[in-house]
Amino acid sequence: MKRQIRKRAAVITVSTLVAAGAVGVGIGTSAGAAPQKPPTKARIAALFDGWNAALKTGDPDKVADRYASDAVLLPTVSHKIRDTHAEIVDYFEHFLENKPVGKKIETIVNVLDENSAIDTGLYAFTLTDPGTGAKRTVEARYTYEYEKRGGKWLIVNHHSSVMPEG
Repeated sequence: MKRQIRKRAAVITVSTLVAAGAVGVGIGTSAGAAPQKPPTKARIAALFDGWNAALKTGDPDKVADRYASDAVLLPTVSHKIRDTHAEIVDYFEHFLENKPVGKKIETIVNVLDENSAIDTGLYAFTLTDPGTGAKRTVEARYTYEYEKRGGKWLIVNHHSSVMPEG
């Protein structure tokens, strides 16, 4: 009797594993398509370099083009939430007057899946006063949420806030 129970348990276990494997193979893939690999943390962290390079062009449209059409920007030096392309361009028209150059201080990347990731941490911007040429550094906390849309990584949420005093 014990032998039959063990045999039945083994058959049920094997059947369950086979069934689960068959279901698991079908998840996340379409017929004939290879499953996508998640991006690396380094790849996501490097998206900031492209954004920073866009800043250096001085062209607010080039910067805004790195954002999805439905992106939300909570900018560093503005109290206004920017949730349209035009509002994001407007913010960068004014921000770019200060010739910002960003540098990450600390970054933490969380890859959520093959099409989404979050990069959060601390960065600093060197800003140049357009009137006097005086330079100052602003340290801030940031969060970029990225989504891969149409094969291109875009910012869907960007929050940046000046570091609190002390």
